[in-house]
Amino acid sequence: MNVLALAALNVWRRPLPQVLKEKIMDPIGASNTWRWFGYDNAWVVIDGEPVQSVTGGGHWGGGMFINAYDMARFGYLTLRRGKWGDRQLLSERWVNMALTPTGLQSPYGFINYFLNTDRKQWPSAPGTAFMHNGNGLNMIYVDPENDLVAVVRWIDNNAVDGFLKRLIAAVAAKS
Repeated sequence: MNVLALAALNVWRRPLPQVLKEKIMDPIGASNTWRWFGYDNAWVVIDGEPVQSVTGGGHWGGGMFINAYDMARFGYLTLRRGKWGDRQLLSERWVNMALTPTGLQSPYGFINYFLNTDRKQWPSAPGTAFMHNGNGLNMIYVDPENDLVAVVRWIDNNAVDGFLKRLIAAVAAKS
């Protein structure tokens, strides 16, 4: 992830948090409280200017710090396959690739797409469901089959499937 962030920085030639804000976070109506930091020693020179290369994880002071509201909005964007209102913010082709299991591990899609294709990880959830997970298991659960996004903070990994089972049952009972 860190190498990808550095490569993207070299393509965009400006700090990735600025690109994310402009291309994704502002269009989805995210708050102005989220932050994306790199490590203290992750500075590079781009076009003669020092720029911090941001990180993929929330380790050692780097990573993204984001509230549940903004996480939910991002989850809704991915539920709608990259479309926000009438604007396609993420290409449909990219979303399709992100939701395709990798050859190494079937639960992995692109970067932060954790898939349930084989239903081994979360047997109570549909095979079309996926998650975006962060440090401390802060998760955005995205369930296209049930038209559902849920944000859960600091859940124990062993409790996720039980939570999903109860969540999906509650949604089904309301329908």
